Amino acid sequence: MKHRDKHVFVVDDDKSVRTSLATLLESDGYSVDSFESAAAFLIHAPNVGPACLVLDVRLPGLDGFALQRQLAEKGRMEQIVFITGYGDIPMGVKAMKHGAIDFLPKPFEDEALLNAVAQAIARSFDSWRNREEVTEIRSRIATLTPREFEVFRLVIAGLLNKQIAAELGAALRTIKTHRGRVMHKLGVQSVADLVRLAQKAGVSPELSGP
Repeated sequence: MKHRDKHVFVVDDDKSVRTSLATLLESDGYSVDSFESAAAFLIHAPNVGPACLVLDVRLPGLDGFALQRQLAEKGRMEQIVFITGYGDIPMGVKAMKHGAIDFLPKPFEDEALLNAVAQAIARSFDSWRNREEVTEIRSRIATLTPREFEVFRLVIAGLLNKQIAAELGAALRTIKTHRGRVMHKLGVQSVADLVRLAQKAGVSPELSGP
């Protein structure tokens, strides 16, 4: 992952803080955009790729915690490092409980912030990689015919070919053919791999019987 692929957004209503943080982060190789409010940040198009949000807790209008909730509801993948001049332990616990990487009271050491940002970028990268993997798996699943998809769900439910044939009222040979096509289209070699793929894509087994 190259530095240009790693973006940091700084949201703080203090211009001097925004400037100093941008200078620090840019000196460490990050691309940086700064905003004076949560509303201004939300107008900005979501970053496509790993990103960290260095976010002040107290902001005019929408505060840092409210912005954190909104981003989570939207499924956004910027990872958050909170900074605050008015923090306490309960606030820090609240921030971390809802997924923040760190909660840094001002003034903080440059190294502490850079370490937190590096962790945030790494987690964001993992989230993007997982989303891309899930999208790719679902695109493969979409190539299955309706009958192949039925067979797929019955296989991951643990049924044998003869049981699937009885369940679907089809010939055993036909089920073997469908099963082979499912394995080929989804690029797996074993039922265990098929189950793992289904779990990643959110496909549930087809439970047979009454």
